[in-house]
Amino acid sequence: MSERLACRVLGQHRSTQWKVPRGRADDDALTADIIALASQYGRYGYRRITALLREAGWAVNVKRVERIWRREGLTGC
Repeated sequence: MSERLACRVLGQHRSTQWKVPRGRADDDALTADIIALASQYGRYGYRRITALLREAGWAVNVKRVERIWRREGLTGC
């Protein structure tokens, strides 16, 4: 079966077969810090946690924190 046909059947883009996705090197440490801050400040959302991370020296984007926030199941109160 050709790559083109297989990707069409699966509904994937063909470029997903060429590159292996790599995570960032500091992703585990950032995730641990987000979880620690979320447990310490239970009422804060991901935007306020992002501000606390920036004060702690992390150079993070709100979108990245939100992505990790949702992946870890921290959405909702």
